[in-house]
Amino acid sequence: MEPASFFSELSSNLAVGLATALTLENLAYCALGVTLGTFLGALPGIGVLIAMSMLFPVTFHLPATAAIIMLGGIYYGTAYGGSISSILLNVPGTPANAVACLDGHPMAQQGRAGVALSMTAVSSFIGASVGIIIMMFFAPVIAEHALDFGPAEYFMLILLGLLAASTVSGGSPLKGVAMVFFGIALGLVGTDLNSGQLRYVFGIVELRDGLGLLGIAMGVFGVTEIVATIRGARPESVDSRSITLKTMMPTRDDVARLWMPSLRGAGIGSFIGALPGTGSMIASFMSYAVERRVSREPERFGKGALEGVIAPEAANNAADQTAFIPTLTLGIPGSPALALILGILLIHGVNPGPTMLSERPDMFWGLVMSFWVGNILLLILNIPLIGVWVRVLSIPYRLLYPSILFFVCIGAFSVNNAVFDLWTVAGFAVLGYCMRLLGLPAAPLILGYVLGPMMEVQFRRTLIFSGGDFTAFVDRPISLTLLFVSIAVLAAPALLHLRGRLRRRATT
Repeated sequence: MEPASFFSELSSNLAVGLATALTLENLAYCALGVTLGTFLGALPGIGVLIAMSMLFPVTFHLPATAAIIMLGGIYYGTAYGGSISSILLNVPGTPANAVACLDGHPMAQQGRAGVALSMTAVSSFIGASVGIIIMMFFAPVIAEHALDFGPAEYFMLILLGLLAASTVSGGSPLKGVAMVFFGIALGLVGTDLNSGQLRYVFGIVELRDGLGLLGIAMGVFGVTEIVATIRGARPESVDSRSITLKTMMPTRDDVARLWMPSLRGAGIGSFIGALPGTGSMIASFMSYAVERRVSREPERFGKGALEGVIAPEAANNAADQTAFIPTLTLGIPGSPALALILGILLIHGVNPGPTMLSERPDMFWGLVMSFWVGNILLLILNIPLIGVWVRVLSIPYRLLYPSILFFVCIGAFSVNNAVFDLWTVAGFAVLGYCMRLLGLPAAPLILGYVLGPMMEVQFRRTLIFSGGDFTAFVDRPISLTLLFVSIAVLAAPALLHLRGRLRRRATT
């Protein structure tokens, strides 16, 4: 496509998106999403997955565009809010904000909590802005080339996304792969659409339509996280009166240190976030490592270096935005939270993929432009209203978590007015807590559940088109390349482990 025609088409798409995002309904749900995201992200142990799980039932009664805009606001809003408890309490609100504890809390102990919070809000906005711009320019290009993909290419792409999610995101790769297979098995429960046969229902009538995404998400993520947080120690308290607008004013040196770390973090986060299955946590840690390496004073890190706070926060916010690229253009979730958003789209009858930009341009570009609206709202919420979010941290856990559990149960029951859904939440809550005790990751499970049925469809299509010839999976360059990349992703952790063992033997 010629540059002139590309920019002309982009301008018209942005105009459509802006008209969609600025409707009164979508603006209201965007504001609701980012506000709830900031509120729940600021609370230790209450992150994006719990927030999205709680509001799942609401989305069933909303237009698809409004539902996705609200969930998107919660998704990137928690990244803003999660840094508050990291800096003030040394307890990360979300896993991606864990890096902010390293230098953010020392800054708070030095009496510079206000500066850390204000600079974090600005760097988060910079990172999100870079991520949105990259999404605006690259998503149409990726979608255009993805139209050349056949079922074999999609099968290999989904396989790559699942393996990346299970082996790259930390923890034991073997456990991650095992949970992916378990998630795929859960996704196959119910009636086979091709043959009409019942699979894994064990005579339970309610399972004929399959296990609901809502029950799995609320149980494995929501209830499990709440129980685990309640069992943990209560974080130290914070004096909300010590955080004022005056204490949030940065010095000239602080402003000078803001730009380059934020831009570097945004660049790293944008790249990492666009890779299926990686997530913002990897982007945060990588950005922190790069910032420490390029710094002229690396000894300052871990003792209250401003760069050690703003670079990771810019990275995780940029990653949160670019993670929508593979989710919407390829139908491959960029993170577990986006797997939930993908599930909501499918429930509303919207098929994410390269045709989404042409079939539903109002939804796609409306979501993109709502990102700008939401991040501007977040900047407004996180600087003038920081005192409100600090006071949120003083809510007694004995009041907060029972209330959340109550709303979880109400939400689960209200979808189908069925007690079976409550039993589903309870069963997966027990399963999720046992998984936590055994060190089994929950994120690959939800990705396997969402992508497993899609993977099966592409697998069957490939064999139907090829007449049962399995070489169809590798007879085209793209599918063969994706297979080699998948093998490399699967083998890399084992090779790194073997290399580490050989080094330890050499030193002993």
